[in-house]
Amino acid sequence: MHEVAGHGAHGGHEAHGDNKLVVPVSVTMSILAVLVAAATLMGHRSHTEELLLQAQASDQWNFYQAKNIRLHAMQVVVDSVETFQVKDSPKAELVREKYQKEVDRYEKEKDEISDKAKELEKERDLLRKRADHFDAGEGVLEIGLIICSLTLLANKKLFWYSGMAIGAIGLVVTLFGFIAHT
Repeated sequence: MHEVAGHGAHGGHEAHGDNKLVVPVSVTMSILAVLVAAATLMGHRSHTEELLLQAQASDQWNFYQAKNIRLHAMQVVVDSVETFQVKDSPKAELVREKYQKEVDRYEKEKDEISDKAKELEKERDLLRKRADHFDAGEGVLEIGLIICSLTLLANKKLFWYSGMAIGAIGLVVTLFGFIAHT
């Protein structure tokens, strides 16, 4: 009876010891797990940077709107001076010139702010594209890892080869995240 219990206790280890696939499949799974972690990290970082750029772009558009409101207020003064009859024409001309300079300045600043906001949005879109590649790569790598792990259960090399092939596809998809451009 002692021999049967002893044999049964070691049977699981002996079964894995006879399986020559355990070590290479385990190494492959470890590599795939590291690649999944790297893709996940890069995806999270890209999404975080994307959100920061979105906030900066929104700030720029708010600044643009504030300049636009000021521009219209200054334009009202300029139009009023030009439209209404004034008692002191030279003084009115000085006021009009002063506010016209402000109108010109706000117009220029407004355009610069708009350009900056559009640049931030373009950069944000690139980060979104990269994050999408990292996320997709992560998913494909995880599928490769799972299929590779089936080798240990089924003792079929087909699962190992399939898992490695799918993992390679996941790696390529992830690498596209590093080279993605607009």
